[in-house]
Amino acid sequence: MIKFIAKRLGSGLVVLFVVSALTFILLYTSSGSIAQNILGDQATPEQVAMKEQELGLDQPLATRYFAWLGDALSGNLGTSWFTSEPVANSLATRIPVTMTMVFSAMILIAICAALIGVAAAVKRGWVDRAVQVGAIIGDSIPGYVIGVFLVTILAIQLGLFPATSTISPEVGPEAWVYSMTLPVIALLINGVTGGAQQIRSAVIKQLERDYVRTLRSRGIGEREILFKHVLRSAAPAGLTVLSLQLIGMLGGVVIIEQIFALPGMGPLAVTATGQSDLPVVMGVVMYTVVVVIVVNLLVDILNGWLNPKVRVS
Repeated sequence: MIKFIAKRLGSGLVVLFVVSALTFILLYTSSGSIAQNILGDQATPEQVAMKEQELGLDQPLATRYFAWLGDALSGNLGTSWFTSEPVANSLATRIPVTMTMVFSAMILIAICAALIGVAAAVKRGWVDRAVQVGAIIGDSIPGYVIGVFLVTILAIQLGLFPATSTISPEVGPEAWVYSMTLPVIALLINGVTGGAQQIRSAVIKQLERDYVRTLRSRGIGEREILFKHVLRSAAPAGLTVLSLQLIGMLGGVVIIEQIFALPGMGPLAVTATGQSDLPVVMGVVMYTVVVVIVVNLLVDILNGWLNPKVRVS
């Protein structure tokens, strides 16, 4: 198992290096004259040249990348070109907001999707049909539309929740839950409907396997077959679906945070991209890639623990 984890960890580090290099190259070669963009059209060529020297943009691209990489390995992701605030500090204040919302939604998605998906696979009949119809409806409505609907109906018209969800460390648990309810629901619906459908399919596939028929022929009860054998075999497929849900959610959360005015990574990414604040954009991309790699690593470890054949492959 340790060798399996070490191999997955090594693969993750290689992916992180490749993505960081490609992102750096694409950002710094496709933004035109960065110094001109920062200073504006009225800047003279001498001012542009001085700004490029100040930002290190007069250095070869490879030199700049490896300098950035060396600093990043020591925890220094650079400084914002517009606010002069260290990128690591900006990320540190916003990551908790985003990750709290995302992981709250993911925990609820995992619980609800598992319960609904297993119920649909075992009960079949109208329960199964209702889950499939719900999956179609849920997949067809984007999360940001759900977010706007929730704000309009539950926050503005009915006043049940705050329209904006500004989070600060001073708020207590009750105010935090009250403020985060609508954003989490906006992320939740698509995830639950899609996840339940995938888990349903995985459980049905296992229920139709020969080993289940063999267990039934031996007189083993349906409850024991389900909880001791079927769910364990279907778990890798469910974990993979949930990991994909989380990765997709990292993209959708940008819009949800904008709708609910949450001070998370979304507004930071949008603002930095609009200003061509490349150190901040690099920081946001790296944060996202690290989260994706960690999630995939955890899913691989869980899959390897549940199914030893995965470790061999």
